[in-house]
Amino acid sequence: MKNIFTYSTAFVLGLALVATPEADAQQFSKRKQYNSVGFSLNAMNYFGDVVPVTNFTSLRFGATRVGAGVSITRRFYPRLSGRFGLSYGRITGDDAKAADKDGPDSKFRYNRNFSFRNDILEASAVAVFDLIENRNNYLKRPDFVPYVFAGVAGFYSNPKGLVGKNNEGLTEGSYIALADLKTEDQKEKYGQTQFAIPFGGGIRYRINRNFDASLEIGWRKTFTDYIDDVGGKYADVKTLASGSQRYFGNGITRSQTGDFANFTSPDSQRGDKGNKTDWYIVTGVTLNYILTPRIKNPKFR
Repeated sequence: MKNIFTYSTAFVLGLALVATPEADAQQFSKRKQYNSVGFSLNAMNYFGDVVPVTNFTSLRFGATRVGAGVSITRRFYPRLSGRFGLSYGRITGDDAKAADKDGPDSKFRYNRNFSFRNDILEASAVAVFDLIENRNNYLKRPDFVPYVFAGVAGFYSNPKGLVGKNNEGLTEGSYIALADLKTEDQKEKYGQTQFAIPFGGGIRYRINRNFDASLEIGWRKTFTDYIDDVGGKYADVKTLASGSQRYFGNGITRSQTGDFANFTSPDSQRGDKGNKTDWYIVTGVTLNYILTPRIKNPKFR
């Protein structure tokens, strides 16, 4: 997982560095630079603790949810652009649907019985490197352009747990925000505003003079293990004061007998101990509108 992140990001940033020599800057004058605005329809999923298999590549397509975004892009050089974007999307996870109750390992996640959703708001700034250059203006841009990108993002997340049958007086079927509950008896609640490293690739298609369409997939490497509220070990139920804390921190579990004896005993593993951070992935279709550059005509005397 670390190699995927390290090599992919280094590759994109390396391309960006070699894409801006002085010769390009001279040949690609400001008259050929242009801006575009984009509107995206996205599909969002995530890699974390509430997935079918506890590894980086595991996700459940049935958990995919739709999101949207807007962006503005500035083309600086024949291959290099800068893009700023805002997006919204939702990730979900459900042990009852993701985990096999009869699997030798997954049965423990099924027994955990956790279900959540998380609405994520993201702001990102990335460098986009085209694999086919365009030294002309926007009117002569290529019809198909594959590209890669990498950058930095900040996001706000708000994980909420789904309430099932319970003895705590909670409304079944409702969602309760989890960050403030500190369900693992953390000393401090985890931060809901975090940084991420976005990177990925796509292909852009020229529709006509001013419109492009693109298909893109991007991974977000986060620095938190709590976008699904599951990251560490079970807390001592005696330290969980409110009904919501007791339910999501302990009572949501299906069984604590047989193979699952002492399942939620203090310091028992609640999340995947191998993966220390969560990821989310955004796949989107974007319609870009090129803002026609103003061409200044020379003045004759």
